[in-house]
Amino acid sequence: MIITRTPFRISIGGGGTDLPSYYENFGGFCISAAIDRYVYISVSKTFFPGFSLKYSEFEHANSYRDIRHPLIREALQMHEMPCNLEVVSVADVPAGTGLGSSGSFLVGLLHALHAYKHQPVTAHALAEQAINIEMTRLGAPVGKQDQTIAAYGGILCQDYHQDGSVTVSPLKLSPGGLLELRESLMLFFVGQTRASASLLQDQKQKLEGRDAGMIENLHFVKELGYEVKKVLEASNINRFGELMHEHWMRKKARSSGMSSDRIDDLYNMARDKAGATGGKLVGAGGSGFLLFHTQDRRALRELMTREGITEMNFGFDFDGSTVMLRDR
Repeated sequence: MIITRTPFRISIGGGGTDLPSYYENFGGFCISAAIDRYVYISVSKTFFPGFSLKYSEFEHANSYRDIRHPLIREALQMHEMPCNLEVVSVADVPAGTGLGSSGSFLVGLLHALHAYKHQPVTAHALAEQAINIEMTRLGAPVGKQDQTIAAYGGILCQDYHQDGSVTVSPLKLSPGGLLELRESLMLFFVGQTRASASLLQDQKQKLEGRDAGMIENLHFVKELGYEVKKVLEASNINRFGELMHEHWMRKKARSSGMSSDRIDDLYNMARDKAGATGGKLVGAGGSGFLLFHTQDRRALRELMTREGITEMNFGFDFDGSTVMLRDR
């Protein structure tokens, strides 16, 4: 049996510029942070023919083409895995909540398949294979941020070049700045799950159609990402909260489906009554997690508790995707 552990992520700055419809024309830049909430993937040999797959559903498939889960199907087929495997997925948070779950799932699965075949693999290769499956083999309107941060871990600056290559480097935070950043951030689950494909497809179509508003919006977000890098590396954590607010206002402007009345109410209450400097919905679609920067954790926690919103405590992960168990 092989078991891998792969982190989820929060986006710190520049989100949206990692889509090819943007970076192939202008170049993109993102900062992402891996968090200590994980998806666990196990792969083991079975005594019976076929693929036994357990995730939020259960499947038994006799061949690759019979597998309903597209990521599992493509990963198993890409690696030409034998047709007598059990694949099991368990996660700390549900899919569709804005924490990069599909990218983390796929990176963890690919890592497990490499380990099963006794093949060493780098974080770069894991990210590239996951990106190839989602963007090329499946044609999904996704970016490269989620797969990259899931593979590497840490707090990562990612430059997306027009030729499709990616340059990554760690954010240079001081120990004090890192601690202050962690203590200033809070995550709250606002309920429901959603698929981001429709919003990403809308962004892709607008960019391909040279929509001036969308292009200007993402130009602004990219420059804001560079500013976030500057202020965090200078340990100006309070200024980061203000930049989060500016980013969220611009992100909402991309689509009417980006937020909801309930999300807007919670966000405004957090800023007006509970010491939140800024924040955003991690992901999109009016569901998932609200991420806040705050100077008063207790006041924000009490407000959200009164509103029936659950906090998810978290720290940063600096390991990336790892093999936890290798028992053959």
